Amino acid sequence: MFAGWPRYGRAVSRFIEVTEPTDPRLADYVALRDSRLRTSLEAAEGLFIAEGEKIIRRSIEAGYRPRSLMLAPRWIPGLNDLLAGVDVPVYVVPEPLAELVTGFHVHRGALASMERRGSDDAGELLRCDRLVVCQDIVDHANLGAIVRNAAGLGWDGVLISARSADPFYRRAVKASMGTIFAIPWARMDTGAGPGLLHAAGFEVVAAMLGPDAVELERYAADVRRRPRRIALLVGSEGPGLTGDWLADADVLVTIPMARGVDSLNVASAAAILCQTLRAPSSS
Repeated sequence: MFAGWPRYGRAVSRFIEVTEPTDPRLADYVALRDSRLRTSLEAAEGLFIAEGEKIIRRSIEAGYRPRSLMLAPRWIPGLNDLLAGVDVPVYVVPEPLAELVTGFHVHRGALASMERRGSDDAGELLRCDRLVVCQDIVDHANLGAIVRNAAGLGWDGVLISARSADPFYRRAVKASMGTIFAIPWARMDTGAGPGLLHAAGFEVVAAMLGPDAVELERYAADVRRRPRRIALLVGSEGPGLTGDWLADADVLVTIPMARGVDSLNVASAAAILCQTLRAPSSS
């Protein structure tokens, strides 16, 4: 046993000491920083990786089923109550081995391989009052942060385009702080766009830069006078929303900038937009 091996109590029979980085039982945790490898592996295996005690707890509380956990001995005491309630292998590894397997320093205390399940029904989301709609957000951290903004600021759901990043990739889940398990979300079909939102009765609001856009606070004042259902479009990190999505929007809004700064990070902009345009009942 490792030095300092803690007392595990009722869960002891499921703790398995692993000392070799090539042990096939750790296959779910290999090369977590290689997004291409992980995208194909996780889709094929129907899994995602939860990193850190808080995110693991939130995923299990939301009904996601763990396949296994990989922990260093010092991480176990804080998770004993959770581990007593799950009947899966817990692989206990030295910290240098965890780094060899995953490809990075695992500093958040724990990793769990979780079973994926399908997204929510897009048709159900189209009945909501406030939706954030992401077009081709390919950066996992930005997508996760946008999900966190939407959840934390009282929006009802998130739609993501067919070419957007995987919201269950480890970095996206971590950036969302597990809120991807709590807020309804769905991936749009290839080619779907603002027309789908119009048909569902939304006012489609596109975030953009430029003189043709209405300043955000001016538009928000109009919304306060005349409430309506809003679908907020946010675009990819570099070019923003595509021309066809902008052309199909009902309203173009912009966040006024100062000191020669031309724009904000898309997740930061989404936070401001979500706060300013949240439904009255969420304020």
